[in-house]
Amino acid sequence: MIDETHAADRTSWIASANGHATFPIQNLPLGVFSPQGGAARGGIAIGESIFDIGAALEADLFSGAAREAAEAASGRTLNPLLEAGPAARQALRRRVGEILDAKGAGIAKIRAISRLVHDASGCVMQLPAAIGDFTDFFAGIHHAHTAGMINRPDNPLMPNYKYVPVAYHSRASSVRTGGGLVRRPNGQRKLPEQDAPDFGPCRNLDYELELGVWIGPGNELGSPIPIAEASRHIAGFCLLNDWSARDIQAWESQPLGPFLSKSLSTFVSPWIVTSEALAPFRMAQPPRPAGDPAPLPHLNDVADQARGCFGIDFQVLLLTPRMRAAGAAPHVLSRANASMLYWTAAQMVAHHTSNGCDLRPGDLFGSGTVSGTVPGSEGCLLEMTRGGRNPVSLPGGETRTYLMDGDEVIFRGTARRDGYASIGFGECRGTIGEALALG
Repeated sequence: MIDETHAADRTSWIASANGHATFPIQNLPLGVFSPQGGAARGGIAIGESIFDIGAALEADLFSGAAREAAEAASGRTLNPLLEAGPAARQALRRRVGEILDAKGAGIAKIRAISRLVHDASGCVMQLPAAIGDFTDFFAGIHHAHTAGMINRPDNPLMPNYKYVPVAYHSRASSVRTGGGLVRRPNGQRKLPEQDAPDFGPCRNLDYELELGVWIGPGNELGSPIPIAEASRHIAGFCLLNDWSARDIQAWESQPLGPFLSKSLSTFVSPWIVTSEALAPFRMAQPPRPAGDPAPLPHLNDVADQARGCFGIDFQVLLLTPRMRAAGAAPHVLSRANASMLYWTAAQMVAHHTSNGCDLRPGDLFGSGTVSGTVPGSEGCLLEMTRGGRNPVSLPGGETRTYLMDGDEVIFRGTARRDGYASIGFGECRGTIGEALALG
């Protein structure tokens, strides 16, 4: 629902929020942070600051449903708030918007409250929720087709792709907030000319640009979520980097699929951009190409097809050690948009639970790699270099087929629509570290 919280002319008494490209007052994403010398707690991004939900509770700035929601969001994880559902998030969003509004009542008193806001640069971001399960989908059809052309040129898409939101269960324990090191993993690799595999550091380390989906209220085991209700079970979204060891993946994915090539680490941006904040940026799911089958009934809902897609622009940037040493800016490798996904987030939820599987608050989905159809819209180096055959040219004469030690990958995402303030996801960063020690 679009309401007063989305008004483009709304401003905040926190000056850095006004005109902020990522966290204006129209966004108010949820996260968990640790201020300097303090314990982890729930917060909301506003400009270059973080609004401390617990401090606002202590100052008695909430009442009624908003207070209940704030209490659920003030702890070391946001799971209690995610479980509470959309009404609780909406109540919290509205009240925090009132507190931070430049035209709100009692601004002088609110601004005088110490510890109500923290300088974001002095805080450490934590995972916003305790993740019970992580499911990675394959909803980027252009990525699926291009990767298929590299590996199976005569049959790039499997027959089930346009009927099933294909996915696999990945490893929740290795999900981290971005900003740290990704150690180059070891694994079994087999070159075409080798008779048998060997074991050693990954040679073909890659990133995958994905949209992360945070689950809100769950469902009971044996109770599928109907497609018409699925969006109510989605609390919000983030950026997700599904680090991928391509040479290990190629060998181990026969026949069951990715395992150690994917569980090495997954990075997410630390803020949950809520479904409520993204309401103005919903759009119709692009029509399927002529000849494609219509979604089966358990995945087909008129409202979801009309509003289940999002207009979110993505960027992938690379900063190499040489560029860093020269003081150069990160180089934009590619741009894509969430509308390029073949399946909606609601379809993922509905299909995931269609066999009675239960989801829990704080579960995480990855959309699968978001890619387009033209050069410069690829969501990973596998596509961009056509499996390492066509190196990417970088400023200063460098090239890449896959990632090298010291390379930093940066994801950015922004939702845009005429007549509304743009909102962003922040960054999802990760730097490639040296290989894990053998033995």
